[in-house]
Amino acid sequence: MKKLLASLAASLALLGGVAHAAEGGVAWDRFPTEKVTDLASLQNGAKLFVNYCLNCHAAAFMRYNRLRDIGLTEQQIRDNLLFAGDKVGETMKVSLDPKQAKEWFGALPPDLTVIARSRSAQGKGSGADYLYTYLRTYYRDDSKATGWDNLAFPSVGMPHVMWELQGQRRAVFADEKDPHDPSKTVHVFKGFEQITPGTLSPREYDNAVADLVAFLQWMGEPVQNQRVRLGVWVLLFLGIFTVIAWRLNAAFWKDVK
Repeated sequence: MKKLLASLAASLALLGGVAHAAEGGVAWDRFPTEKVTDLASLQNGAKLFVNYCLNCHAAAFMRYNRLRDIGLTEQQIRDNLLFAGDKVGETMKVSLDPKQAKEWFGALPPDLTVIARSRSAQGKGSGADYLYTYLRTYYRDDSKATGWDNLAFPSVGMPHVMWELQGQRRAVFADEKDPHDPSKTVHVFKGFEQITPGTLSPREYDNAVADLVAFLQWMGEPVQNQRVRLGVWVLLFLGIFTVIAWRLNAAFWKDVK
């Protein structure tokens, strides 16, 4: 329980960046929710997670063998997702030293088991929407320690780990008059300019990010799809027996005046 609370605290500690992004007017793109029920997307997301996220971020409350729920066999998990001698029944932990992590990044990278559930903002979108936007809005900024910045999370400490897939881009800004106060100017984002191409096309990269976010959302609640299906049957059951109870009540009281 202490480990779970610590993980949630680490994740929530960065929500200030989310709020800042929301106030800054960055529009969160809509995550394609159908990905969460697509086993092929979830499997590709698991592969991307292990290759690009699990080096620094743990998922300490998810066991490798739970990936059988997205259609993988234990042999496939061993052959494709285990690289550090871990056993298939162990949790997704990392070997990154916490002290070194604080020195390198300024803070310990948060556990990602429930990151998609913790990164939501009222009126702005779901945690999946935020992550989908965040992983697609990195740009080069040599003034930052990592050489990268992010529109959804300005001055983020995490570098762009998937830059080889997306390529390098720079953000184009322009100074314009504040529509609420003409005496002031605001820094307005105008778009991205590609510097070097990535190994994936823009559409392929967006699809890969959607797969990764789908896996992160699934990992936060592996039984989500079953819960939704069960909920439909429960509502149907209640609806049918409400009608039956109503008609029985009418039959019992029909002779009472």
